[in-house]
Amino acid sequence: MAFELKQNLKLAQQLIMTPQLQQAIKLLQLSRMELVEAIQQEIEENPLLEEISAAGEDAESDLSPDIDEIRASERTSGEVTGEGDGKDEFDWNTYLEDYGPVGVTYYREDAEGPTWENVLTKKPSLTDHLMWQLRLSHMTEKEVRIGEQIIGNLDDSGYLKATVEEIAALEGEETFFVESVLKKIQEFEPAGVAARDLKECLMIQARFLGITHVLLEKILNDHLRDLETKNYHYIARKLKVTISEVLEAISLISQMDPKPGLAYNEDKDQYIIPDVFVFKLGDEYKIILNEDGLPRLRISNFYREILGGVNGAAKKAACKEYIKERIQSATWLIKSIQQRQRTIYRVAESIIKFQKDYFDRGIQYLKPMVLRDVAEDVEMHESTISRVTTNKYMHTPRGIFELKYFFNSSIQKTSGDSIASKSVQEEIKKIILAEDKKKPLSDSEIVDILKKSGISIARRTVAKYREMMGILPSSKRKIFTARARK
Repeated sequence: MAFELKQNLKLAQQLIMTPQLQQAIKLLQLSRMELVEAIQQEIEENPLLEEISAAGEDAESDLSPDIDEIRASERTSGEVTGEGDGKDEFDWNTYLEDYGPVGVTYYREDAEGPTWENVLTKKPSLTDHLMWQLRLSHMTEKEVRIGEQIIGNLDDSGYLKATVEEIAALEGEETFFVESVLKKIQEFEPAGVAARDLKECLMIQARFLGITHVLLEKILNDHLRDLETKNYHYIARKLKVTISEVLEAISLISQMDPKPGLAYNEDKDQYIIPDVFVFKLGDEYKIILNEDGLPRLRISNFYREILGGVNGAAKKAACKEYIKERIQSATWLIKSIQQRQRTIYRVAESIIKFQKDYFDRGIQYLKPMVLRDVAEDVEMHESTISRVTTNKYMHTPRGIFELKYFFNSSIQKTSGDSIASKSVQEEIKKIILAEDKKKPLSDSEIVDILKKSGISIARRTVAKYREMMGILPSSKRKIFTARARK
């Protein structure tokens, strides 16, 4: 068997993404907060980029200088002499002392002021709160060690995820000893913490509240599933009590917290800053891009002058190469940001054109629309539209919506017209809000009501839309009223 080396010539087309295109695509899919972070990071890494202050916006209107203009400035820039470049006027000794974000006061060492420990705050977590109580409790070192293991195995809701046997085996202790420590931990705040299931959690809270209700204990022990499905008449029949007594016990249970640990979670409010504002002026809708909070960039004139005035052949070549590279990077970033804003504007304009009836008349007039519709209208690819509409928000006279909100599938009506799926969801919501709470409508009954309105969908579709809107099934929406036994 012989091996030989051959050389073949092959001609093929291949798509290669330039660095400029890669950066533009990356910026296009970023949310507003992510874009601000990316710009700030680029400002820190690229010394040629600088942010225009509010006072200097009128003086500097062109934020995207052309490469040819930059090259022309290289040829015409004079040698840097040190005069007028700000070196003598700038005091570096006081720069770090005076610098600080707006709204924060910094104190010198010789001035009296609060320390950072008195300024910064942190909300205690569930683990911190329980460990604080554990250290204050009168427990032995062995009990504290077991208690730390128990607290370390609690989930965000406050439930114990490890078994007593697993903790005992891990610490090399007897099961009954771990059980005794667990009982002590279950006496900590919040009430119901360190429970192993929902029944134990509610029983602990009942004990904390001082509730000695025999019927309540029987319901929690034997009829928790019936309580979940609101099968109150079955509970009353099995326990041989009136429905009024069952409802009285259930009113006490409803005051308890099934997830006591969630109150100590670090839930942070997510504030939405719209990317686009839409206002109605007369019969037309006007679009305004939200530029507030976005850094306005320009290329530093200081480094442009350096580019044309570096002395020394080797030094001049090295400095020019670095500055040219940074100028090119800065220019790409500025143009990519402007391209991103123009694309968002065009997509928002197209959405308003397609969904004008919705803005004028309400949710029931929301039209079916897919990414292809807007892509063909603005002459862009569907993938570009998908990136633009992800994590971008529009402030409209009808509220703040993500751009993807306006894209939804169509459902064929019996009349031959089509209706948006979100409009069908709104119809289902209205039907459920208007139903008799004592006799809530089933999904099949909702299907029949929709058919009378010309909307023909399957029962499983109603169930899917109901779950998407967070609406419970009919068995759990039913409201019981007390009725005396004859």
